[in-house]
Amino acid sequence: MKSEFVHLHNHSDYSLLDGAQTVQTLVNTIDDLGMDSVALTEHGNLFSVIPYYKSAKKAGVKPIIGCEVYVAVGSRFDKKTTAEGGWGNNHLVLLAQNYTGYQNLMKLVTHGYLEGFYYRPRIDVDLLKEHSEGLICLSGCLKGEIPEKMIKDDWDGAKKAALRFSEIFDDRFYLEVQNHGIPDEIQNIKNMKKLSQELNLPMVCTNDAHYAKHEHWEAHDVHICLGTGKDRDDPKRLRYATPEFYFKTQDQMFNMFKDVPGAIENTRKIADSIDLEIPMGDYHLPNFPIPKDAENSNADDYLKSLCVEGVQNRYGDYTPELKSRLNHELNVIQKMGFAGYFLITADFVKYAKDNMIPVGPGRGSAAGSLVSYSLGITTVDPIRHKLLFERFLNPDRISMPDIDIDFCIERRGEVIDYIKNQYGENSVTQIITFGKMKARQVVRDVGRVLGYSFGETDKLAKMIPTTLNITLEEALEQSPDLKAASKGEFKELLDYSKVLEGMNRHASIHAAGVVIAPGELTDYVPLYKSTQGDITSQYDMKGLEDLGLLKLDFLGLRNLTVIDNAIKLIKDGGNDVDIENIPMDDQSVYKLFTKGLTIGVFQFESSGMREFLKKLKPTAIEDLIAMNALYRPGPMNNIDDFIKRKHGKKEIQYLHPSMENILEETYGIIVYQEQVMQIANEIAGFSLAEADIMRRAMGKKIKKLMDELKVKFIEGAKKKNNIQPEIAKQIYELIEKFAEYGFNKSHSTAYAYVAYQTAWLKTHYPAEFMSANLTSEMSNIDRVVILINECRKMKIDVNPPDVNVSSIQFRPVNDNTISFGLNAIKNVGTKALEQIIESRQDKKKYKSIFDFTANVTLKTVNKKVLESLIMSGAMDSLEGNRAQKFNEIEVALKYGQSEQDAKSKNQVDLFGGSAGSTSNQSMMPTLSQMEEWPENKMLENEKEVLGMYISGHPLLKYADDLEEHSNFDFTEKVNPRNQDKVRIGGAITDLKLHFDKKNNQMAFFKLDCLGGQAEILAFSSVFSKYKDLVKNDSVVFIKGKQTDETDFSDLKLIAEEIVTVEKAKEIYSKNINIRIDLNNANIDITKISNLAKDHPGKCGLMFHMKTENGRMQRIIAHNIKVSAKKSFLNEVRDMCGKKNVWVSE
Repeated sequence: MKSEFVHLHNHSDYSLLDGAQTVQTLVNTIDDLGMDSVALTEHGNLFSVIPYYKSAKKAGVKPIIGCEVYVAVGSRFDKKTTAEGGWGNNHLVLLAQNYTGYQNLMKLVTHGYLEGFYYRPRIDVDLLKEHSEGLICLSGCLKGEIPEKMIKDDWDGAKKAALRFSEIFDDRFYLEVQNHGIPDEIQNIKNMKKLSQELNLPMVCTNDAHYAKHEHWEAHDVHICLGTGKDRDDPKRLRYATPEFYFKTQDQMFNMFKDVPGAIENTRKIADSIDLEIPMGDYHLPNFPIPKDAENSNADDYLKSLCVEGVQNRYGDYTPELKSRLNHELNVIQKMGFAGYFLITADFVKYAKDNMIPVGPGRGSAAGSLVSYSLGITTVDPIRHKLLFERFLNPDRISMPDIDIDFCIERRGEVIDYIKNQYGENSVTQIITFGKMKARQVVRDVGRVLGYSFGETDKLAKMIPTTLNITLEEALEQSPDLKAASKGEFKELLDYSKVLEGMNRHASIHAAGVVIAPGELTDYVPLYKSTQGDITSQYDMKGLEDLGLLKLDFLGLRNLTVIDNAIKLIKDGGNDVDIENIPMDDQSVYKLFTKGLTIGVFQFESSGMREFLKKLKPTAIEDLIAMNALYRPGPMNNIDDFIKRKHGKKEIQYLHPSMENILEETYGIIVYQEQVMQIANEIAGFSLAEADIMRRAMGKKIKKLMDELKVKFIEGAKKKNNIQPEIAKQIYELIEKFAEYGFNKSHSTAYAYVAYQTAWLKTHYPAEFMSANLTSEMSNIDRVVILINECRKMKIDVNPPDVNVSSIQFRPVNDNTISFGLNAIKNVGTKALEQIIESRQDKKKYKSIFDFTANVTLKTVNKKVLESLIMSGAMDSLEGNRAQKFNEIEVALKYGQSEQDAKSKNQVDLFGGSAGSTSNQSMMPTLSQMEEWPENKMLENEKEVLGMYISGHPLLKYADDLEEHSNFDFTEKVNPRNQDKVRIGGAITDLKLHFDKKNNQMAFFKLDCLGGQAEILAFSSVFSKYKDLVKNDSVVFIKGKQTDETDFSDLKLIAEEIVTVEKAKEIYSKNINIRIDLNNANIDITKISNLAKDHPGKCGLMFHMKTENGRMQRIIAHNIKVSAKKSFLNEVRDMCGKKNVWVSE
């Protein structure tokens, strides 16, 4: 039954940080109120069109697509405020009456962002005239041009505006009225009634709903504060005048507008006049330009010819097996109409390779395609690695292929530019994505608006479990602390957070997505321009898929850049490397994996992975492929079994002999999704396409489909292999269990190849590889520190920066030395560095700061650059100490300028100046006598401009104590002794004091340690206890809890105890711990005991024994007390291994 009233002016959370209802909430509200049609009209954008259209259709609601546009007071090209200080725009509501109107609406909002943006995306009257067909126009809220003029008593102006819109839109223009209890709105209703009668224009009522329920108005108010960056208590902030901007019932609207002629009836009339269907399900691929000289002008035939040629080039012999596989894939591609997709992809990959832009060996399931391999899209052999095409493209599951391509991160943009040139600038753009307010984020955001301190909201947020995509409701059920907080002082905060959770927070560019249309993009999708000037689609990746547009994922992979730069450095040293043809059975490379020396190696860097590698002792690429797939939540539980089976310590069993061929390479464990498919194919006779459907059903836990497939599987197993139902059921349940977290073998294989390539470079060209790695991480000081520490372990020295030796990037000087990259110095731009190096090549070497300034371009090498170069130590090879050179900067700059002016004058004289001119060069100054800076100042300066200490470290005098009493390894980013609390020592920096909501003081600071840096939070209870120690430059030990936000590059601790170094030596040196593996015949316990007796002291001695069955047993040596001195500890560490000996409380 049709409702008599239809809401025609509403906003969702796609009206970013204003609308406080999700699209699904809006649709649910419509359904609850029994309404059959509703419009969604975001502020200036069409972000929500596709999700709303689909959700409404699914719910049986007629979706009306519209937009509340901003109309410039004059031209959209005028970027200036009005005399009253406004932004020069008025509101207007446009509704798409049909597909022509929808296309016009897309073009209008695109112009608003691309041409008219000034605080808001603005269109103008000229655009409205050009794109009015198929659009219905409502005059807007109080910020519309007509109401605004009437409120200012400009009746003639209001009439002119109304007549102008009436002329543009004919009988599709309506005077809009609203009633949220605002006095100006009440007056506006009277004005509009009068104007309607005078001009014979129809009226319509709307409610401008921004949230679903009346009780959500306060949450919406908080939402507005988030959008404007204000606290709720700020008296000057933007706020809505009343709490009435919610989705009202039909009866409520009737009661408010019963005296406004036609206002209700016209909402229904407008809704009935709308006939818009957005086509979905068809594909809109651009035409691939087949070369004119090609024998085949048909895309399918041309693709086949390229593939046959490619297979012959790859394999040599075009065997029946290869022919059958290739024909099968091509038949599926032809049947699904995707030949053009593959031709387009192959073309831009070829462009990249022809232009020396590094391309990855493959990514995702596309690596399982022989077509992809033959075209050069991927470089992983799908036949050798038993990869499945159906995992990539399934004829029983019609969807666009998804070929993700990794490119060098520095040159990815060149490939996008090529595609724009190939298919037209107006047909290609990047893709938008929306950041959501997830559970922890929304708690922090709301807490900030309500005036809570960072510490308080951070503590509350960390009560939320780290489960992926957990909701606040789920968190409240799982966390007793959070539940208790929700009933206390944080009730309001959490109530608002629950309303706002999951809503869009911001728009940004998708990291990889690019969309290509077969013509003008704006015929299919509106465009958006960010404040940074980046242009994207207004529809996200999923919306573009729904529309059938071609989307491509162009990912920038840093490791490809590292490989490429390493190869260039190797070539500079006189050697050539063809990285795609290195031997894959190089045991020296697998030895590097076996030793866990994989810092800098793609995908294998984490400490946990390195420990598993030491146990696994990989000997082939298949081991790396499997480990890459297993080292993830879920399958990680099978790693120990996998290792034991590889080394014959656990029996490999199969539920049926035909499973052996499939699972042999993973020692009887189902690791890959492809294995699930192969088992269904081999055991139950499923086609690989059917097996892929089954895999997806299991992965997504679609119970109804799984139950149906289980019956079919058991019946098929009996029919094909005469397997009894009970065994077949066991096999099905086994693969059901593993399918839930089985990994894509095609992806794992491709990435294992990249890992092997990086490991090969690290093994054979360590200095070049580490130089390239350091250069790639130059902006991430924490990573630079880790990599420099790794260089030291590899016996590679990293020399300090030097203007006479260093390049812009890190470079190898020889096999054992790397020169620090000058680009890592702050405040020194690339242009300045290029000029310094160019001048150096002419001069060979700079001798003094005066010689330096006389020969570089002082427009780029200015005072700030000189300061940073001196402070970093990059000018240490020049005459004098740092203090002397720093003191003479002004003199050096004046001297350098005078020398360059004189040279310039001589050149003028030589080429046409007055005869007989001579140089008037001045005498080179000399350095004043001055003592060098104190060591601490030198180090502070280095830290300021490099982000790290290079010539020393202020903590070196504490090095022994800091190393001994810390239980955290910054290189590995783990607590190696698996203790509950992290304990680290270092110097306090960047101390900031705050007050919590109870007005108690708390502290945030960083702790500079020898191996890295940690962020510390000391809540008021801890800070008050240790406040005398918490001062900048204090060297202390911190014991605390590692937050779950600690990642590979950052350690974050909540402090629980803060003590001096002296106190640490007293309280943390109570026991000497020695871990011993009884299976290791090289360890002599008697020798350790005798050594302990030779070093008597006050510490207890504790042995942690690993028995033959793998269990740990702790034994206390009751009759022995030992010294914690270095002499004893070093000797024991030499016997047992450094990590197996430690001091504890």
